[in-house]
Amino acid sequence: MTGSLEDKVRDAFAQDGGLSRAAEQFRERSGQTEMAMAVARTIDKGGVLVVEAGTGVGKTFSYLVPALLSGERVLLSTATKTLQDQLFGRDLPRLVEAFGLPVRTALLKGRASYLCLHRLDMARHDASLPERGSLRTLAKIEQWSKATRTGDLAELPGLDERSPLIPLITSTRENCLGAQCPQFKPCHVNLARREALAADIVVINHHLFFADLAVRETGMAELLPTVSVVVFDEAHQLNETGVQFLGAQLGTGQALDFAHDMLAAGLQHARGLVDWQQLVSTTERAARDLRLVVGKQWPGAKLRWLGPSPEGIDPAAWQGALDDLLDAFRAAAEGLDTVSEISPDFVRLHERARQLAKRTARFALPCELDSVRWVDVGTQLRLIESPLDIADAMRKRVLKIAGEAGEADEAGIDGDEQEDGLDAYGEQLARSGAAHEEGGRAWVFTSATLGDEPTLRWFTEPCGLQDAEVLRVQSPFDYASQAAIYVPRAFPKPNDPSHSQRVAQLAARGAAELGGRTLVLTTTLRALRTIGDEMRQQFELLDAQVRPEVLVQGELPKRVLMDRFREGSSAGRAGCVLVASASFWEGFDAPGDVLQLVVIDKLPFPPPNDPLVEARSQRLEAQGRSSFADYSLPEAAVALKQGAGRLIRRETDSGVLAICDTRLVAMGYGRRLLAALPPMRRLENEADFDAALEALRN
Repeated sequence: MTGSLEDKVRDAFAQDGGLSRAAEQFRERSGQTEMAMAVARTIDKGGVLVVEAGTGVGKTFSYLVPALLSGERVLLSTATKTLQDQLFGRDLPRLVEAFGLPVRTALLKGRASYLCLHRLDMARHDASLPERGSLRTLAKIEQWSKATRTGDLAELPGLDERSPLIPLITSTRENCLGAQCPQFKPCHVNLARREALAADIVVINHHLFFADLAVRETGMAELLPTVSVVVFDEAHQLNETGVQFLGAQLGTGQALDFAHDMLAAGLQHARGLVDWQQLVSTTERAARDLRLVVGKQWPGAKLRWLGPSPEGIDPAAWQGALDDLLDAFRAAAEGLDTVSEISPDFVRLHERARQLAKRTARFALPCELDSVRWVDVGTQLRLIESPLDIADAMRKRVLKIAGEAGEADEAGIDGDEQEDGLDAYGEQLARSGAAHEEGGRAWVFTSATLGDEPTLRWFTEPCGLQDAEVLRVQSPFDYASQAAIYVPRAFPKPNDPSHSQRVAQLAARGAAELGGRTLVLTTTLRALRTIGDEMRQQFELLDAQVRPEVLVQGELPKRVLMDRFREGSSAGRAGCVLVASASFWEGFDAPGDVLQLVVIDKLPFPPPNDPLVEARSQRLEAQGRSSFADYSLPEAAVALKQGAGRLIRRETDSGVLAICDTRLVAMGYGRRLLAALPPMRRLENEADFDAALEALRN
């Protein structure tokens, strides 16, 4: 191909261009071409482009085509490992083959996605495996380990992502032995990193990107300087993902895991040389005492931590428990130091003890500026300190990475690690050649939902991208004819105790009419359980042959729920209803007649008692802005748009969206929320709703 990148992209999107060979029944869409041309221009000149591309635009091809045809080295980051696998296993190979490009692609995930050969060997001798079934699963993993090349656990069929075995056969930054590991050479994590450094197109995820930004540990410190084009897909998750990694966390569960690993290594390699039982029992007791100080709290509670201790906790008792935990980690470090020459396991355990002690000492000091601190309460405790957003980190440590070695120091590398990192940094930078000198790096951020107003401020402000070029591309779907929206007027208010029951009744009525094909999205786990139970009771009145199956999130692995819903609602049987929360509001794709009714229980406002939400709201109020108009409302609009987006996935889909929250039509701000949704036709009353369901059934 000759000509400019824009010419190449225009030709690729033409009716007889490369895309017709890559995608069956491909046809040019104006919005897709518009986005692709904008990406091409950004790659040519460098800079930052933010694109909101409505459902159906085909944003994946819109950024992949110009990225591939540019000939530049590209980093693609997605929100989830599932999307990574789709990009790497389906979309990229189709385009590479269609265009006949000699490019190497690589997939890079976090270390928790890969089998650790050393820890698999340790698990074989672990007498405390979680359950009897674990032995059978472990045997399957061992058999698979002999055949797999990548070690990616996603390849292993039937492995539940919630399996208690996974932490025992994967490594973490804390327990990895690094170069001292007896399995260092065949290590799957190292192999994936080496392949990423040699590839032209590398697919990662947001978690991996920010984990590296926080600790410079995953290999991105070497990879990023060599890349000319960086694309963040599903970018609406970027801020929330980033704040998870750019603060600090300390969990009592971490302390107990450390104690378990210390005892196992001590008894295996240095029995009798150190009083391991004493060190372990001291650490475990200190962790449990810290949990006991908090007492009986509602599971899932988040305790604000504005002063010397979390709210409602005696400061003296809290500080004393923290001091005891710090002493336990320091004592463990001293004991491990005496045997560090015996085994590399002890070297890593010693480093873990020091890191845990350092983190504990940090939480004994006041919270850092522009951060918020709280305690997550469950069976264990998690102490969390988080920045309010990622704007500062993006401006200083991401967008301005341009070959200045001093930035590695800013990211927190010191000593030998800094020297090694900078050598690699400079060497890799040289490989990227003139791309940086001529145009500069191109950054593309894209999603179907990035805000509810023209400047996309909801996304750009917390991500530090206010100066970016912004493009909004509308969906090609004809929502007015394909979909309808129903807001029941005579309905309990959202805080009414009977609200969830009425939602279940409405959803059950619709699902019975359609033969399943219904997704119920809830804003809380309590509503999830109430609605699931009530729908099952409603369906008990139906004949077994026409009774839809009710699937409830949490009762089965997410992948199993999605597969069963798609199969059940398309197999001519009574079909399925899926009641879900949280992650199912986005990323769940059920095109065709499989899904025809989406029911949303309440407007998804951020919880006001969440410490992070509260701190963000207070910051806006201090700036003289409205926390409701500038934060809560845009958050709800984006989440609502994501949930509604589950309904229409193709140009031939049709369905009804029911939002069971009267505030949408009774409150003034409802107009703004309705305006953020796709332009569906309105169903004014119950008769209209029933008629729409009947039309769908027929």
